[in-house]
Amino acid sequence: MTAPSTANLDHTASRPALVTPGRAAWLVAVLGIAAILCVYYFQYVLKYQPCPLCLEQRTPYYVVIPLAVLLGLAAPRLPRSMMMVGLVLAGLVMLVGAGLGVYHAGVEWQFWPGPTDCSGSFSAGSAADLLREAATTPVVRCDQAAIRILGLSLAGWNVMAALVMAAIAFVGARSACRRV
Repeated sequence: MTAPSTANLDHTASRPALVTPGRAAWLVAVLGIAAILCVYYFQYVLKYQPCPLCLEQRTPYYVVIPLAVLLGLAAPRLPRSMMMVGLVLAGLVMLVGAGLGVYHAGVEWQFWPGPTDCSGSFSAGSAADLLREAATTPVVRCDQAAIRILGLSLAGWNVMAALVMAAIAFVGARSACRRV
């Protein structure tokens, strides 16, 4: 009996990659659009008004969605090194988004104080100061979750979505790197 040849043990060369850089870009774009549509549904249909931290957590999506669409459209013509850089950038932006979500969830769980303009208590000394501060303080509070789904607030779900999107972007970047 002869030993199997080591030349045929690498099956990756004969199979197409499951996650190509272009597929990763499109998947990040689709997941980002789905996440934004979800929060718009909660805001405009279910009437859950976002707090200032909720609105800040949308910013990474507003950056990554157009970037991912551009990468997806340009994937057939773009050099692999540029795809890798673009997907790494998308992944890093979504890690920032996850960090914003962790911060907001921590504020909701009272692990640390939130911004004074949307959490905590009034610090006015007189009745006039109290009225002035009440008039300039947003009604939607950052330190109280408006809704929890399966134990997670929307900030917690943002962390999950952002981490998944970052992972997909990094896997796509790695795939681009292997083919450079």
